[in-house]
Amino acid sequence: MKTLVIIPSRLKATRLPGKPLLKINGLSMITHVFKTAEKANIGEVVVATEDKEILDDVKQNGGQAILTKKKHNTGTDRIHEAFEMMDNSNIDLIMNLQGDEPLMNIDDIKNLNSQMIKNNSFLGTLGSNTLNKNDYSNENIVKVETRKELDNLNFPEANCFKRKALNNHNTYHHLGIYCYQKDTLRKFVSYKQSHNEIKNKLEQLRALDNHININVALAKSSPIGVDTKEDFVAIKKIMEYKS
Repeated sequence: MKTLVIIPSRLKATRLPGKPLLKINGLSMITHVFKTAEKANIGEVVVATEDKEILDDVKQNGGQAILTKKKHNTGTDRIHEAFEMMDNSNIDLIMNLQGDEPLMNIDDIKNLNSQMIKNNSFLGTLGSNTLNKNDYSNENIVKVETRKELDNLNFPEANCFKRKALNNHNTYHHLGIYCYQKDTLRKFVSYKQSHNEIKNKLEQLRALDNHININVALAKSSPIGVDTKEDFVAIKKIMEYKS
């Protein structure tokens, strides 16, 4: 099966506008993300953006980018537009990587792709066993509850995704990376946003509300997502130290 990686990215953000072009070690954050995706070596990598500044930055740094329309409800809706603009006849899987997680673990990207192929799943994502007791009530940390306990080999279905969890039974930190079969992606975007999706601001609930199963693979780590200036300062220090 052939995989295409698409990274949605835009300059407009509520808490940290312009974050994709913030520099770390001389390169924009979106450049670090697409280069990490390329190192995973699971397929072609493309950035989908509404902003010409991001398009130009990605291309100047040796990447591929597609300019999409501005109005999209979610990142998945944006990657679907980019996917349909490409020659996609030989693509089987589309992986949606977050553009604000430059420290995404390459092995986790590979593992999700492998699990999708091995199990012929419609839609897959990642969960990590990194929650502490304070995280269960933290609404900024999305949780996924699975039908079976996650291990390094299995790929169980998700029961639900939530912002607050009452207990830790089969509950994990959800990582916002998704892998779709081609027909599943098309089906997903054909549905209207569900009430649960809008209320909880979690696009994956649109899939569950329309009876699309989501399988979950165990991730080795939980990368820091850059949502605030403080997040950026923290991740910049880590990446500068590693370089």
